[in-house]
Amino acid sequence: MSEISRSSTRLDGYVDRYAARTQGMTASEIRALFAVASRPEVVSLAGGMPNISGLPLDVVGSAVGDLIAANGPVALQYGSGQGDPTLREQITDVMRLEGIEGHPDDVVVTVGSQQAVDLVTRIFCDPGDVVICEAPSYVGALGVFKAFQCEVVHAEMDAEGLVPDALRQAIVATRAAGKTIKFLYTIPNFHNPAGVTLTPARRQEVLAICREHDILVLEDNPYGLLGFDAEPMRALRADEAEGVIYLGSFSKTFSPGMRVGWALAPHAVREKLVLAQESATLCPPAFSQMAVSAYLTTHDWQGQIKQMREMYRERRDAMIEALDDFMPAACTWNNPHGGFFVWVGLPPGIDAKAMLPRAVTARVAYVPGTAFFADGYGSSYMRLSFCYPTPERIREGVRRLAGVLEQETELRQTFGATGPSHELPRSGYDAPSSDLS
Repeated sequence: MSEISRSSTRLDGYVDRYAARTQGMTASEIRALFAVASRPEVVSLAGGMPNISGLPLDVVGSAVGDLIAANGPVALQYGSGQGDPTLREQITDVMRLEGIEGHPDDVVVTVGSQQAVDLVTRIFCDPGDVVICEAPSYVGALGVFKAFQCEVVHAEMDAEGLVPDALRQAIVATRAAGKTIKFLYTIPNFHNPAGVTLTPARRQEVLAICREHDILVLEDNPYGLLGFDAEPMRALRADEAEGVIYLGSFSKTFSPGMRVGWALAPHAVREKLVLAQESATLCPPAFSQMAVSAYLTTHDWQGQIKQMREMYRERRDAMIEALDDFMPAACTWNNPHGGFFVWVGLPPGIDAKAMLPRAVTARVAYVPGTAFFADGYGSSYMRLSFCYPTPERIREGVRRLAGVLEQETELRQTFGATGPSHELPRSGYDAPSSDLS
């Protein structure tokens, strides 16, 4: 049979031509849910979409109109591969709220912080290199690491964030196996998906461990300004300038549609990031950058963030109250002090991924815990997002979800089915109390 006739029988006739790294490119479990979760009859507790309904759209529209009228030829043209100088200066003001004294010259503007993860991985990682990640970890970053053929080694988390001893053990075991660790990827504030925050004492210990073992830290901090009960935590980058690359974003504090994020990197790394940015996109969109800059200049953005914090606190409270009222006694969950997410442990034997189709039939959506692990764990957990639905919708969604869980439990009891128990003692979420805050 000829090559042409063989390929015509395949769903993808190009399968033999793709690069080996494409084998690591898989669909995000969250993206796969969007088509279903966006249906109006479904209460989506799945996606982490910011609620931008409170933005002063008249102010934003006026600022954009003025931008085009005054600087249209610049805003609609190619720009610098490093990003707009004025915005980079403003970004240093934003980071100063978390104790970071960065220089605009070391800021690289990216197409959201997601692209920053991609660029950092691109310039540091060869196939087979190891990235250490918390267990669980952000699904978007795991997808990047897999696409670049990295091996992810997970380190345990608990209610206080990344466990330092687990980090040490992961480093020692990985190097004993003859593998190269390129960096630690961590979300220290209001973690996605776990909702926990790394304590101040552990921050210093994690930095000390990474200094001792000469490991770079990739600090991803999209939620740091969205705490409910206190001022922003001091960033890891504030105490370690040379060993930490800091990633930030305006997606959660202004608009995800603008797709503006950034990386603050040591000077030498900055140069490589700019080259990688120019190779990938030539330059980040000038219009989006200048629109964000105009917003920061003309609007009380810190006051706007305060309003967002209050809105998300109200939604967090609605979710915790609903979980208390409706969920089976065998479930566990944390009470986050900021961000968008609650991490829920299910009764023994319940598989979150297997249960998802039945939940969607009951018109509620969530993200199974397996999306947040590179090694197949997490089936007895789910991530619930409280950022987008109204408090009333959150309560109704949790009520529907609890009903699905009760039916699932009854079926298993009736037919004697068995399934995974809480298989993640390393993650520290097996406490009998729902107050893992």
